[in-house]
Amino acid sequence: MADLQEATVTLPSDPASVSAARKFVSNVLTEWGLPGDTEVADTVRLIVSELATNAVQHTRGQSPTFTVDIELDREEQLRIGVTDSHPRYPKRLPAAVQQDNGRGLVIIRWLTLECGGRLSVTPTPDGGKTVWIALPWTAPVRDRTAAPSVSPSPSPR
Repeated sequence: MADLQEATVTLPSDPASVSAARKFVSNVLTEWGLPGDTEVADTVRLIVSELATNAVQHTRGQSPTFTVDIELDREEQLRIGVTDSHPRYPKRLPAAVQQDNGRGLVIIRWLTLECGGRLSVTPTPDGGKTVWIALPWTAPVRDRTAAPSVSPSPSPR
């Protein structure tokens, strides 16, 4: 088993890419051993949807693409990052502000903390940023390099 498993995809900054990012992450995590019908998988899909939506909506056309990186470190921690080239960092709005959008970061932070994880933002060398979530990993891990992909069988609990 590798100490670190990684997957990445770069998508156009287009609303249709949000579902593509969510599907990509879901497929990778299923291959790595996280059943797609779990509450954790649902939470991760929602977080990825919010991160990708932010990358599309809040870059104001200044980031033609965004990248989704997934890292699984020694079967202990899952990290998912969404990178865009826009220099503005996300802002958490006060709860009292009434508007139709702008709650994505609040949702991401709340869901991440609820799962025992953390959220961070790091600059990129080109002046953009990556918004990361890190979550504890509890599912048994399948090594994607050890054998061809097969449909996962349910694990007994």
